[in-house]
Amino acid sequence: MVSIYSGPTATLRLRTLLGALVVTLSLAAPGLTWAGEATPAPEVQPAAAQGYLDRARELVVQALSLIGVRYKFGGNSPDSGLDCSGFVNYVFRQVEGKQLPRDAMAMSKVGDKIDSTDLQPGDLVFFNTRRRPYSHVGIYVGEQRFIHAPSRGREVEVVDMSDRYWRTRYNGARRVP
Repeated sequence: MVSIYSGPTATLRLRTLLGALVVTLSLAAPGLTWAGEATPAPEVQPAAAQGYLDRARELVVQALSLIGVRYKFGGNSPDSGLDCSGFVNYVFRQVEGKQLPRDAMAMSKVGDKIDSTDLQPGDLVFFNTRRRPYSHVGIYVGEQRFIHAPSRGREVEVVDMSDRYWRTRYNGARRVP
């Protein structure tokens, strides 16, 4: 459930939601510009590529629907709260019926390792946030942003990977088949 409160954090929440909307729209309608003018029609995608794009879109939309869900250590349900791996697991279970490992370190061994220059929406991104590699995980949504369940007292949010905090803690990414 998405909620917007008034007060000091209202502007930040609104910016987060608007950023998420921009990413979602770019996935849903890649041929549109901000002026609303259509760009030339994209080349027809092979069935496999189109299937991947559809899957990525579903993963990102499901993840974005959880913005505002509170963080809870060990949490694996939006009703009771989610931690980072519980969040990722919930999204993949809802979209694909796929059960991923329960912690970020174990998730970092699933799927294909990919370079940061090849990131695609739906890829898992890993960070060192607890003085150990692969201690945090999120889902890449595009345009150098990812969505994650951050830490106690906070809620699922979209953040910019190019921010200094995340850039210096980046450990790698995986594409789950």
